[in-house]
Amino acid sequence: MTDDVRLRRGRGALGFSFFVQGVAFALLVTRIPAIQDRYGISDGLLPAFLAAVPVLAGASSVATEHLVKRVAPSAVLRWAQPLVLLSLLGVGAGGQMWHVAVALGAFGLSVGALDASMNMLGVSLQRAYGRSIMLGFHAAYSLGGILGASAAWAGAHWELNLFVSYLPAVVVLLPVAFLGSRRYVDGTAGPAEDGGKGLGAGGFKLLLPLCLVMACAYIGDSTVANWSAKYLQDVLGSSEQMATVPYNVYMVTTLVGRAVGDLGVRRFGAAAVVRAGTLVAAAGFAVVAAAQGAWTGMLGFTLLGIGLCVIVPQTFAAAGRLFPGASDTAVARLNIFNYVGFLIGSPLVGAVGDAWSYRGAMLVPMALVLVTLFQARSFGSEGARYGVRHERRAGDRAVDVGRGGNEV
Repeated sequence: MTDDVRLRRGRGALGFSFFVQGVAFALLVTRIPAIQDRYGISDGLLPAFLAAVPVLAGASSVATEHLVKRVAPSAVLRWAQPLVLLSLLGVGAGGQMWHVAVALGAFGLSVGALDASMNMLGVSLQRAYGRSIMLGFHAAYSLGGILGASAAWAGAHWELNLFVSYLPAVVVLLPVAFLGSRRYVDGTAGPAEDGGKGLGAGGFKLLLPLCLVMACAYIGDSTVANWSAKYLQDVLGSSEQMATVPYNVYMVTTLVGRAVGDLGVRRFGAAAVVRAGTLVAAAGFAVVAAAQGAWTGMLGFTLLGIGLCVIVPQTFAAAGRLFPGASDTAVARLNIFNYVGFLIGSPLVGAVGDAWSYRGAMLVPMALVLVTLFQARSFGSEGARYGVRHERRAGDRAVDVGRGGNEV
């Protein structure tokens, strides 16, 4: 089998893995009210359950950083993804509070390993291709999220219990994802500019700007996920039905933006695309804050999807370029700030909204997202290039991909 064929198969398999993760996560978060009702979780206790998932996922991402020094990231992903799906099924199968606590704990631990290893493989594949493909993987995640949310809506509409609602997705996706995992491709480390064993002396300091960007992007994302419906209904006076629309619109525009975003990166460079996305996202928050009606608010959330969608994938890609000999370590540490942003975002907006106003609260994630403009140089001043040995020009078929895992 030629390297080109192996790369294409690996890219397809990894894209499907992103898709499956999107389905699983959407099935979990969109049925939180049903989970709360099933297990009798009080409103006071629910935040602790929800916070436990990203906290455990962050700890698991740290553990994955060390695990991939001994086994390939593909091996971590191969076993983490089935565990995510099975723990999702466990959330719907229990009957007592400790059952859901164990299932959510397992979900958090497995999803941290999955997110880290999945993005490690994406970064190494992008290096092998020598051009931007990372946004395409995250587009597959967005597509999975849309389908997962739709399946969750159907389960709620037909009043299916959680286990029955989750079972079809797990039965269909788990075996296909596991079989597809045989085609994952682990990349060799890039030029060992950082020593090839870690981030090196002062390395984490160099990574911090990207960590800040990641956290701010997820604060913006969690604001849309957790507050868009309440904002449209309580502040802009929309109907209950219309209040459910903004997040769906946000997910669709995220999918579209990511589907075409790689073309923009190849044409204009990663930094230019991230700057443009940041300005569009900030404009979206400004429109939401100033909106006088539901349709104007919808326009704002649409702009948010278009703007925010490019930032996270390009942040992972930038970490891989910054530490080509230790990209797995960089991705694992960067992935922690995914969960930091998720933990901070919703409580921060809620606290500002209660203390001041929810219109004013929308200006907080707007200001935080604008921080990305000051860190845009971390994404590179040119296109998404990987050094002479990894650049792929017209007619160039050379790749630099090995069969084993990275040694970082």
